[in-house]
Amino acid sequence: MSILKQEIKSQKLVIIIWSLSIGLLVAACVLMYPDMKSQMDGVNDMFSSMGNFTAAFGMDQLNFGTLVGFYAVEGGNMLGIGGAFFAAIIGVSSLMKEEKERTAEFLFTHPVSRIRVITEKLISVFFIVIILNVIVFVCSILSIVMIDEEIFLKELILFHLAYLFMQFEISGICFGISAFIKKAGIGIGIGVAGLMYLLNIVANISEDAKVLKYITAFGYTEGADIINNQEINIDYLIPGMIMMVVGIIIAYVKYNSKDISA
Repeated sequence: MSILKQEIKSQKLVIIIWSLSIGLLVAACVLMYPDMKSQMDGVNDMFSSMGNFTAAFGMDQLNFGTLVGFYAVEGGNMLGIGGAFFAAIIGVSSLMKEEKERTAEFLFTHPVSRIRVITEKLISVFFIVIILNVIVFVCSILSIVMIDEEIFLKELILFHLAYLFMQFEISGICFGISAFIKKAGIGIGIGVAGLMYLLNIVANISEDAKVLKYITAFGYTEGADIINNQEINIDYLIPGMIMMVVGIIIAYVKYNSKDISA
């Protein structure tokens, strides 16, 4: 597992910066809630009259006057966008790193197979994503405790679990893309995450575009669905996990036969 350890060690600063940035932003949203609580009735009325904008972010099905509803929108935006970009960057930079940094010759002079390299890099990607989510979850719990509100534990766990799956999906797809490229992968990864976020907004606005929920990784992270149904939508989750697995398989096939430049 030397490759796994090296991958995590090399990304240590990135993990700390992204995890604390997203975690503290989510915590800041929670800490704002007591000051905004008295104004929430007016906010709910305002959002109810904003039509498609409200539907785009699922605010038409949530009560901003409750912490769980407020958290689902504000915390969800921070964790959704930030987590998706982070997962995309980690996934798409994983396999291309050796060629971009010209360390492939050093790596493959050691007695390691390409299968082992791919496997350990894949494990490192998922492990790094898990670390980020654990830190963000702890920040969320601590911030709720700090404002002396009751912890909505079941919804919170489901909510963060859905976003963890979303990040696994995006990182798996980008991991597959990483096997094809040598440089400039970060922009591609961010583009994939951004496109999925946009597709989810379109699906929320238009009933005719609901089929996009099966394509975008954000389809099963809707806070309103999780809160109202007390579960993650399996109908959207399963296609997402299939896309993740396909991305990983593509990575194995492509990288195992790739002519890697030193």
